[in-house]
Amino acid sequence: SAGVRRVEAVTAKGCEEYLYMQEDLLREIKSLFENVPDVMQAIQKVIGDNEEMKKQLQAYLKERVEQLKQQLIDKRKAVNGVTLFKLLLPVGAPDTVKEIAYQLRGEFPEKMMFVAGTLVNDKPSLTVMLSDDLVAKGLNASNMVREAAKEIQGGGGGQPYYATAGGKNADGLNAAVELIVKKLAEA
Repeated sequence: SAGVRRVEAVTAKGCEEYLYMQEDLLREIKSLFENVPDVMQAIQKVIGDNEEMKKQLQAYLKERVEQLKQQLIDKRKAVNGVTLFKLLLPVGAPDTVKEIAYQLRGEFPEKMMFVAGTLVNDKPSLTVMLSDDLVAKGLNASNMVREAAKEIQGGGGGQPYYATAGGKNADGLNAAVELIVKKLAEA
């Protein structure tokens, strides 16, 4: 029935076994914290340290995004009248690549293409971002990524202006990126 609560009770020997299990659990937790006298304080310290490390990691990632973006801006090329940003990284976090793509799109709203080839957990990943004017001219990031993903034995898709793909063959990553650049040159 709706709204009815179930009460569970443990009595006699069952209660004793339950208490022993709880004591064993507490002993295991204490041993994890090297038998500190105040386990709660130790747990709170670990939680606090974890929060601080998360903040430091976020600050580092934000700084790393800025560095990578600036490197891309410095090394940008013009292909067929379009500003091309090409990123090849041996290791890349998808969120970082996406953040860079959207920042570049914001800073270069016209005639801009971003293409990235990265390894995520040892698997190749492709990302393409296009400015709206290129999409209006008929370029489609989703189609480009889908075709290039064959080079990395994978698949993908997305929207006309932003698409990603993943695959299995890391050796084909450079060829996949170059295929996307070639599509831009032919447009």
